[in-house]
Amino acid sequence: MFKKGMRILLAAAAVAPIFVSSAWAAGQMTIIVNDPSNPYWLTEGNVAKATAEKLGYTATVSAHKGDTNTESNLIDTAITNKSVAIILDPANADGSVGAVKKAVAAGIPVILVNAEINQEGLAKAQLVSNNAQGAAIGAQQWVEAVGDKGKYAELFGAPSDNNAATRSNGYETVLTQYPDLKKVAQEVANWDRTQGHNKMQSILQANPDIIGVISGNDEMALGAIAALKEAGKLANVKVGGFDGSPDAVAAIKAGELQYTVLQPVAVFSEEAVKQADNVIKTGSTGAKSEKQLFDCLLITKDNIDKYTGPFVLAQ
Repeated sequence: MFKKGMRILLAAAAVAPIFVSSAWAAGQMTIIVNDPSNPYWLTEGNVAKATAEKLGYTATVSAHKGDTNTESNLIDTAITNKSVAIILDPANADGSVGAVKKAVAAGIPVILVNAEINQEGLAKAQLVSNNAQGAAIGAQQWVEAVGDKGKYAELFGAPSDNNAATRSNGYETVLTQYPDLKKVAQEVANWDRTQGHNKMQSILQANPDIIGVISGNDEMALGAIAALKEAGKLANVKVGGFDGSPDAVAAIKAGELQYTVLQPVAVFSEEAVKQADNVIKTGSTGAKSEKQLFDCLLITKDNIDKYTGPFVLAQ
């Protein structure tokens, strides 16, 4: 009887390390996005959550809507809830540094997606679209649609997000090669459709003879299209977007948007969670560098049939 009991104890001891390892790897993963009313950030959160749950974690998705105070409070909640990792789309390149530092000080690994912060060595990884490459292919397509002569306007994203300046600079690098293209207006519309609409109305009042609009994202572009339609000018003004959203794809099909540059948010949101899982289990993301760029893809009427789901283009 004694020997049988010993065998049971030894068997239990043999499986104990496996149980502890599994428990250590499980836990809550906190996902913080910008604003899920935008389909881009909605997809970002949905994909990250689904990936985390597939890997055996519980996952929560919340939004800071570009406010660093809200972001800081959400990080505090993640710390209180003993999250095993945080997937964060930072609110501000400079202003989010403090929030990331708090999480790191609490021993929680942070993986950044979509946008960067202006400090390396804090987050385990920063996974973003190759915005310079995307802006270059977008601007080249825009010239093909608009032509190489005339007045145009640019809609600029949120200045607190490095992506806005990177895309704008990428546009500038290409478009300044055409001296007869004159940028007569550049308006900040903060990635927002309503602001894009309102800024487009103001641009048209001051510059009724523009022939094109190049936009930092799809939401601002779609707002501009609405304003152009109201003014009866869409037939004469070509608009280009950036993101690859379902609404932008619908606008391309309708002949209202010339193209969009797809950001592979569905790809790098999944990869971010996988790298967080690697950090939890091994202490390393498994990637070669902290900053990782994912190339963008051009969507036009010629390849739109390969758009198989939100922000996914079959190759």
